[in-house]
Amino acid sequence: MDPAAFVIGAALGLVGLAAGVVYGRRSHAADVEQASMDARTALEALDRRERRAQEDRRVQDLILSTMQEGVLLLDGTQRTAFANDALRQYLGARPASLSQVLPIPAHQAIEQAARERVARSVEIELGNPTRWLRVVATPAGEDGSVLVVVTDVTEPRRIDAVRRDFVANASHELKTPAAAIQAAAETVRDAAADDPEAVARFAGQLERDARRLSRIVMDLLDLSRLETGSEQHHRVLLAPIAAEEVERSKEIAEEGGVSVDLAVEGEPSAVLGSARDVGLLLRNLIDNAVRYTPRGGCVGVSVRSDGTDAVLVVADSGVGIPSKDLPRIFERFYRVDRARSRETGGTGLGLAIVKHVAENLGASVSVESELGSGTTFTVRVPLAS
Repeated sequence: MDPAAFVIGAALGLVGLAAGVVYGRRSHAADVEQASMDARTALEALDRRERRAQEDRRVQDLILSTMQEGVLLLDGTQRTAFANDALRQYLGARPASLSQVLPIPAHQAIEQAARERVARSVEIELGNPTRWLRVVATPAGEDGSVLVVVTDVTEPRRIDAVRRDFVANASHELKTPAAAIQAAAETVRDAAADDPEAVARFAGQLERDARRLSRIVMDLLDLSRLETGSEQHHRVLLAPIAAEEVERSKEIAEEGGVSVDLAVEGEPSAVLGSARDVGLLLRNLIDNAVRYTPRGGCVGVSVRSDGTDAVLVVADSGVGIPSKDLPRIFERFYRVDRARSRETGGTGLGLAIVKHVAENLGASVSVESELGSGTTFTVRVPLAS
């Protein structure tokens, strides 16, 4: 073989080998770099997922911790996995397990839900003043976990009780004049031919009872309207409304031997509200004062300004209100003296109407009374700017 050719061939082989080694090293380095990039990408994705999971847990804990309902999660071993702050307030402590859940009816409902794998609920009366709690236990997984939600239902129960009392009282109040009207009508029918004088007497009774029935219905309608609030906010002058209501009351007051006087002090007072509702407030206060003031007594109505408020005062020299009854006089159908109230035609709704009108005006109502020495109602209403 030609020595020159041999040398050239060997050189070319070495060059190729060297090139292969270099290429192999470059290829390996590229693989390592790609693997490193893939690992970084995977780690970044895992980190993002972890941050998202942490944020989700944070939001979940925030929501659960700020809920008004108490939340308790028991795992399959009946140990506490989660309990929010509201649960501690309702039950008095954070139970470590089902065995520490009190009161007993709640414990039993949760135990039954875990054992039977069906939702159970119970309402419990606690504390003084009384609170009512509704405990709902729901199976939360195949491992025996139970989710418990505790809700304070004291206010809904109170509202239901008020509604039931209202329906019962309204039915009773409506039934009384309705029965009287029916009886008087039957008497008039039977006496029409034989006793003409009785017809006139019972016709008058019919008119009185029909008027009383109408007033009850009107008061119920007014109260229903006022409870939904008032959207009328006009500039209303108090003095003319007070003068109109005082004048309207004088006929009935004079029949009972009671005087009604009006005093207006200072500049005209104007408030934002409804003239109809302000008149309704004054009418009920004045009628109430006249009804419970004996013959020879007096009722004084005054209107004045005091700083940023208009002040309405209705004071009487009547029988007064016992101190034990004062906290309840604004309740619907509450009467201090039921016999006298029915005798004078009261519906038991007047002061409840006063309270709701005052609330809609943004006003306050206070009462001072001494048994046997009269009563004073004071209403403070913000002046219109």
